[in-house]
Amino acid sequence: MHEFLVSAAAFIVLVGLIVVLHELGHFAAAKFFHIRVEAFSFGFGPRLFGFKYGETDYKVCLLPLGGFVKMTGENPSEEDAQDIASDPAAFTSHPRWQRMIIGLAGPVVNFLLCLALMFAYYAFFNEVPSVNVRNTAIEWVTPGSTAASAGLRTGDVILSFDGVRHPDWDTVYAHARLNANQMVPVTVDRGGVSVQLSLPIPSSAKDDSFDFADLGISPQFLPGPIEVASVQPGYPAASAGLRSGDKIESVDGLAFHSTNTLLAYMQWDQGKLMHLTLLRNGVAVAIAATPTKVDTRWMLGFSPQPIPIRDQPLSFLSASKKSLAFFKSNSLLVAEVLDRLFTHRLSVSQLMGPVGIAKAAGEAAEMDGWLPKFGLASEISLQLGILNLLPFPILDGGMILLLLIESALRHDISLVIKERIYTAAFVVLIAFFAFVLFNDVSKLGLFTHIKP
Repeated sequence: MHEFLVSAAAFIVLVGLIVVLHELGHFAAAKFFHIRVEAFSFGFGPRLFGFKYGETDYKVCLLPLGGFVKMTGENPSEEDAQDIASDPAAFTSHPRWQRMIIGLAGPVVNFLLCLALMFAYYAFFNEVPSVNVRNTAIEWVTPGSTAASAGLRTGDVILSFDGVRHPDWDTVYAHARLNANQMVPVTVDRGGVSVQLSLPIPSSAKDDSFDFADLGISPQFLPGPIEVASVQPGYPAASAGLRSGDKIESVDGLAFHSTNTLLAYMQWDQGKLMHLTLLRNGVAVAIAATPTKVDTRWMLGFSPQPIPIRDQPLSFLSASKKSLAFFKSNSLLVAEVLDRLFTHRLSVSQLMGPVGIAKAAGEAAEMDGWLPKFGLASEISLQLGILNLLPFPILDGGMILLLLIESALRHDISLVIKERIYTAAFVVLIAFFAFVLFNDVSKLGLFTHIKP
């Protein structure tokens, strides 16, 4: 019950803020062009409460799953088309370019909200690990990777990278990106001996999604072993005897300090039996576990203790750059998801609906730190803005598309045709929403007792 209440409250607050600001964009643009706004609503269905100020009814409705701004003449019927045509404050009485701006205003506010939230996070918080290693040590090199072929080994410490002596990992990353599709000179300390190497940097280093894992390198950011916070029943870790509070000293004789490295190792090891050395209440314990594959990843089924963090706010310029990078990378991710959907490389059942968003919002609300909260709100705002620009009737992008078509034809599309288009689109949208909602609920495990 606690999880449900937290998820419901987080969903209403999160989606409420984003939807209200989205509709506020439409509202402000409509008012700017002197268009009459009859209603500003949060939610759909029967009116619960609200107030009327001037010509606008500001209200909250029963279903908190969205919102809308109702402008005079926005969806006229044939019966009242004549009256609306003579009303200078009606939506359809204004030039098409003004109506397009009103349609764009909502998504633009979503984009600005995404940027503002992430800027605020980076400028006032920017959480970083409280404790990290000083040197640039390599925790794990994936066999057969670019790094391994270049001669890098697990345990090497980078002394020089691209001519920069004693760099930190941020410097190594920055210089790797600067040298996309080139060879970079690297000097490492290997057991007290300096070794000169050349590391080829792939062309993918130009992309914001580039990561050290692309080279086969797992950097050591943290000291000490991996400490277990909780173990999931029914998974290999629980079956092998792993307990909360255990410290994983080594895996197959390799000392790993983060779950990211352990995951990279399991991905390479492809589900083979692993031997773990643990420290339990000061006593060494040995166990063996075989990872299980969930979707595309191998896992043991435990959660690590969260990394202690501290705030390290960035300058105005750095925070701006980081927020823009967040916006760009997540926009490209949404575009890729849409491309995979339309090319049938991704199933619609993998999409997250309102129940999934509520669950994610609840989890983010209870997680330590500010990044899960700011990050989720920014992602949802960005996704809402992009999805609303899709050229589908009822959505903002569909309205803009119809206005562009009318501009090309130099006359309005028949009201009868418009009504049929909107009716068909509404039916499709409701069916899609019902499917996503059912898919969300089915993932909660409520119907597992009826499955064979």
